[in-house]
Amino acid sequence: MRKLSPRQLRRMQARMLGNLGLDLKELGTAEEVVIKLQDKELVLKNPSVVEMRIEGESIYQIIGGELEEREAEHRMEEAYEPSQEDIALVAAQAGVGEEEAKNALIEAEGDLAKAILLLKSKKV
Repeated sequence: MRKLSPRQLRRMQARMLGNLGLDLKELGTAEEVVIKLQDKELVLKNPSVVEMRIEGESIYQIIGGELEEREAEHRMEEAYEPSQEDIALVAAQAGVGEEEAKNALIEAEGDLAKAILLLKSKKV
């Protein structure tokens, strides 16, 4: 079997992948790729990135790069503040005062139905 040049190999690969319905595209070298997990962050410096498209969906492949692990930054989420309309609605439906309705909405994280049910179950 004769040896193929890199150019011929790339063309053959593109043809084979095209026959399978795959479109492979090298995007180049990324400066940094950050993968945020629950408890840590994985940082890859200068990895190669390849995009593979299959039936309209994209798959990104990250190849190589220098790996650095970091502890996840715990961001303080903004506290939920219910609107005056929501407070009035929950108060009217549950038959309670506005302060109680506001506290129930905060506890239910803005879920109106859950807040009303919570208040009605406390009354019983």
